[in-house]
Amino acid sequence: MGYAQLVIGPAGSGKSTYCSSLYQHCETVGRSINIVNLDPAAENFDYPVAMDIKELISLDDVMEELGLGPNGALIYCMEELEYNLDGWFAEELENYRDDDYLVFDCPGQIELFSHVPVLRNFVEHLKSKNFNVCAVCLIDSQFITDVTKFISGCMASLSAMVQLELPHVNILSKMDLVTNKKDIEDYLNPEPRALLSELNQRMAPQFLKLNKALIELVDEYSMVNFVPLDLRKESSIQYVLGQIDNCIQYGEDADVKVRDFDPPDED
Repeated sequence: MGYAQLVIGPAGSGKSTYCSSLYQHCETVGRSINIVNLDPAAENFDYPVAMDIKELISLDDVMEELGLGPNGALIYCMEELEYNLDGWFAEELENYRDDDYLVFDCPGQIELFSHVPVLRNFVEHLKSKNFNVCAVCLIDSQFITDVTKFISGCMASLSAMVQLELPHVNILSKMDLVTNKKDIEDYLNPEPRALLSELNQRMAPQFLKLNKALIELVDEYSMVNFVPLDLRKESSIQYVLGQIDNCIQYGEDADVKVRDFDPPDED
């Protein structure tokens, strides 16, 4: 059985930095992971690329040959990947053993994990190849500065959860850049009444019922919560990795190693 992380999130949320830091951490602790680039526009990498979608198709080539804009060209590239799941991608996947750990660094266009079915079909293909997959959704912690942005981040994460139908770990990235940690901590374990009160103060009166419904969705179903990630701290990276490993049951089918020994000879 293989294991995979699907690293998603808005553009600029720190996905590639997360992948680079995760690779360095695993290299330090003697653990093997493989980073796969699924962004056809990416050019520079701070980690060894195990697989690269640009070997199949690149954004610049599609824009030049088909006259598409950046977003349209990206969707075209991802649909080309979907078309080649049993071709190019299957051949690349054969280079890895059943127990290998793959981390897929995805593009940042939100439509790819909110309503366009490409990534969902990609996930189903991985599952058919006996991979346990977890979605890792990154939200920039500097974006979560007030209740309206917090609710927006929750809805974006929830949209991805519904679309991909995967175990989810939602990460607040760039915690090392936050100057006032107290502002963020209020949203890690939010008090529903305080959220609703603040939301009602910021929104027009006609949105009171909507505000109440949104807060109840976040609170009662406990579907969205965030794990803070500070890349300066190895303990923070290890904690996040532990959460993800638990979701995909990494290592649970490993054989228990027992050291054999002979009893000392009796004189």
